Amino acid sequence: MLKWLIRNRIAAFERETGYDASYARELLATDSRAFWRFAKINGISEYRKDVPKDLYYATKITGTLLEDCGPCTQLNVTMALNDGVEPQVIATIIEGNVALMSDEVRLGVRFARLVIAHSPDADDVRDEIVKRWGKRALVSVAFALTAARFYPTLKYAMGYGKACQRVVVAGEAITPHREPATLTA
Repeated sequence: MLKWLIRNRIAAFERETGYDASYARELLATDSRAFWRFAKINGISEYRKDVPKDLYYATKITGTLLEDCGPCTQLNVTMALNDGVEPQVIATIIEGNVALMSDEVRLGVRFARLVIAHSPDADDVRDEIVKRWGKRALVSVAFALTAARFYPTLKYAMGYGKACQRVVVAGEAITPHREPATLTA
């Protein structure tokens, strides 16, 4: 009975977002205890306190783009749009168009890229986030980045990963920028 309810919830999520969650269904069918442990990750992927929306989604979408998972990127785009992020803001992130990014978006993109690269330059960006919005904002973007990398990695490990070819933002197909742009503070 419980598995039936979970499968129905997964199906509803797929309908709402246009996202294929076959990997989650397989996880549930294989081992329900493993599924429950997986489901706990949603808590960190949904945590967002004291951080501007654009900064949060810039970090999350950039992290997913760097993991090269098209369906996960598309899901994060859908979530950002549903949360009121402007399509042109999302397009600048996907295209890597630094010149058109707001300061908050540029900060989120830069943070994600530097953290993933394990760059010591991430310290300055981290300090700027804490200075402007506080430690909960830092936790929010740290969780966003961690979750953005977790799901694609799990999907690729289970054989469900799909390379990012194009992302649709408000009906417009955008080819993701592949090379990290040089971002200045």
